[in-house]
Amino acid sequence: MQRDAEAVTKGKPGRDGAAACLRHVATYTATQATALYAAYRFLGLRIPPRRAVAALAVSAGTHYIADRQGGHWADPAPRGIVRLAAATGHSGWLQRDPSAGYLMDQAWHKGWVAIAAAIAAGGNGLAQPNRS
Repeated sequence: MQRDAEAVTKGKPGRDGAAACLRHVATYTATQATALYAAYRFLGLRIPPRRAVAALAVSAGTHYIADRQGGHWADPAPRGIVRLAAATGHSGWLQRDPSAGYLMDQAWHKGWVAIAAAIAAGGNGLAQPNRS
């Protein structure tokens, strides 16, 4: 759920990059909310609204953080999650492998989506089907 203009601009510094990233994250989160509502409605999952909102907030926030890194994976002065990669010994990989940034980005996104799903599912690990 992203227009090409947002894909190109979301990692650039300044207001334009931040605004493009916010637009992308807004449509991304709306899409996730729609899918979550469909699962709630049609599959009978009882996901408490507070958990759904918390899960969507975690997903949106971490998505924004990652997408502001776009195009900066090989920068000599790392920032954001690129700094985290450098601190864990992955900066050489990011410098050498042209696909490393994309792979790290996708791992970040998928990891946080899994955490958001666990938040939505609740303490017992599974949302309970509505049997009524």
